[in-house]
Formats: sequence, structure tokens, C-alpha cells
Amino acid sequence: MKLILGLGNPDPEYAETRHNVGWWLLDACHERWGGGAWKRDGEALAADHRLGDVRVRLVKPLTYMNLSGRVLGQYLRRPLWKAADDLLVLVDEVALPLAAMRLRPKGSPGGHNGLKDVQRMVGSGDYARLRIGIRPEDERRLGGDLADFVLAKFGKDEAAFVREALPRMVEAVECWVAHGVLEAMNRFN
Repeated sequence: MKLILGLGNPDPEYAETRHNVGWWLLDACHERWGGGAWKRDGEALAADHRLGDVRVRLVKPLTYMNLSGRVLGQYLRRPLWKAADDLLVLVDEVALPLAAMRLRPKGSPGGHNGLKDVQRMVGSGDYARLRIGIRPEDERRLGGDLADFVLAKFGKDEAAFVREALPRMVEAVECWVAHGVLEAMNRFN
């Protein structure tokens, strides 16, 4: 089973924030693949799908960003499940231009607290991630505290721009499921 973990915060006040674009992409995948209800699974919401012969589980941690990795415990105990092959994390990235995406097979958390917790649980940075750019055109808007920036809502035009990019990101996720991270990187980075 492939696991796609979207990083975000569960309360409604965070739904339209930059930090929740991982959930936006999960929702876009879920809608494209047939929708249905999200179901509670421990400390997460989950939705199961099948893409061809591959079982895919979409997961939204309900633990808040800084504890996102906790939901991986049940999967890491499975003998045939390997984070390096079977996990894709969808995450916001302030270093990328708005709505850009970058796939990588492994790496460091880069200061992102959600990725730090995922890495803590996995025990390494050996898992795929799709970073979604949230950097504004006017970088002066980054200003003071980065936490304030990522927890702020997108402007109307920014949100529309990100949402327009989601179908291509869904295609990148589908490529990862079917062909792996290297093929997805070659086609979509």
C-alpha cells in the first residue's frame, strides 16, 4: 500500500492557510479518484483508493503540524511497508515560488517542523516528498516571524493560483504511485 501523507493543521481556522496546502492537494487527489467520506483512523483522517492495482491511502494527521509523524507508527510496524518506497509527504515550502512543486526521493526537513517529526518517526530522511511553493512574489511579505506567515491565509489571487496548479500536482502524485519518485521527478520537476 502507498501512503500519501498531507501535512496541515486540523482546525477550521487553518483550512485556507499556506501551511495547509498539503491538505489541499490531498483533497484534490481524493476528489479526482472518487471521493467518498474521510474516515477517522486513530489520530488521522484517512481515505482509501485504488489506482490500477495499487492500494493508496490518503492521510490527514489531526495532531497539528509539529506532531505529524505520529500517525506513521502503525505503518512503520508493517513488515512489507517501507517509507523509502511507500510514503509520499505533501508539504508547503516557503523557499519555492507560489504554486511551484518539487519532488525529491529523500532529504532534510529544511526547518519544517512537520517534516522534522516525520523524519523522527521514520528514523531518516529516506522518504519521498512533494514540496508545494508558498513564497509570495513580493518577498517583503515574508517579513518578521515565519510562523506568522505560514499560518496566515493566502490572498484571494494567491489561493486561486495555487488551486489552478493542483491538477498538475495530482498528476505528479499519480505518477509517483504508478512509476515511483524518480520517474515523477523527471516528468514534473
